Amino acid sequence: MIDYQPLYDELIEMNAEAWADKLPEQIQQKLNPDAHGNFVKWNAAVEQLPIPKNPSIELSDSNFKIGQRNELSDQEFAQLDAGLKNLFPWRKGPYHLFDLHLDTEWRSDWKWERIKDHISPLNKRLVLDVGCGNGYHCWRMLGAGARMVVGVDPVQLHVLQFQAIQRLYAQPAPVYVLPLTLEEIPEKTAIFDTVFSMGVLYHRRSPIDHLMDLRNRLRPGGELVLETLIIEGEKGEVLVPEGRYARMRNVWFLPSCDTLVSWMTRCGFKNIRVVDVNQTSLDEQRATPWMTFNSLKDFLDPNDINLTMEGLPAPRRATFIATID
Repeated sequence: MIDYQPLYDELIEMNAEAWADKLPEQIQQKLNPDAHGNFVKWNAAVEQLPIPKNPSIELSDSNFKIGQRNELSDQEFAQLDAGLKNLFPWRKGPYHLFDLHLDTEWRSDWKWERIKDHISPLNKRLVLDVGCGNGYHCWRMLGAGARMVVGVDPVQLHVLQFQAIQRLYAQPAPVYVLPLTLEEIPEKTAIFDTVFSMGVLYHRRSPIDHLMDLRNRLRPGGELVLETLIIEGEKGEVLVPEGRYARMRNVWFLPSCDTLVSWMTRCGFKNIRVVDVNQTSLDEQRATPWMTFNSLKDFLDPNDINLTMEGLPAPRRATFIATID
């Protein structure tokens, strides 16, 4: 089980006692058999994983790696493979675990490579990663020098996948993935040096509220790294899908870059920069043996990959970086 005490101590040190007092109960409410019918199965999968002794680790490499094959016995490697498969499907990664290539749906390493040279150095920073999934980018942030990384994601499976990776890491690490939403962090917890929100904004019914929630978790002078779906267009243009978008039900607003900059400005962000714009490729999001369900190619027009199945512009993403006073 993960020891959360260092996180509680950090929150108290940062004058966030209100959250430190509330957090143990929040975690208990979300991580228990009553919260999801598969909890017992997923928790058992984590518990069956081996606990290696002093595995070799590369966090700053272009591929996040834990261990080498010769560091596990044949029985331990079989336990590793079976345990990880019982936590299927894996969406964010990839992970290289004792030479087992966990090839996730998303090449999340590509996203990290696109943004890492644009963000302020994470050295000694307290970082929040909103909608972090299984915590892949949290580990990359630690590798980039963060003092502590807190990820929040309400999906129980994602949290247990993170716990599986943490078990294989086999040593204390200042990285935590909590089964929470951003809104469940007390509003006046303005303690983070850097806040990441990647792939979340378009799932929010109120993008302005999301931007304000992000701002309210940043300390003065802190930095926001925001990645979201956008459309090509002028200031003021926004796509509001009438039904599904790329077969997703919960996509609400896809602004143009200039529109989103204007929203961020209205919310009090400064020094706003668009550092990357790209159309998601079929090589970046795809089905794999570790995620065999439909993926991007199944969501696009079979005759035109520049359109979704609904005839809307295909997924195009931009990354924005901004600060607050």
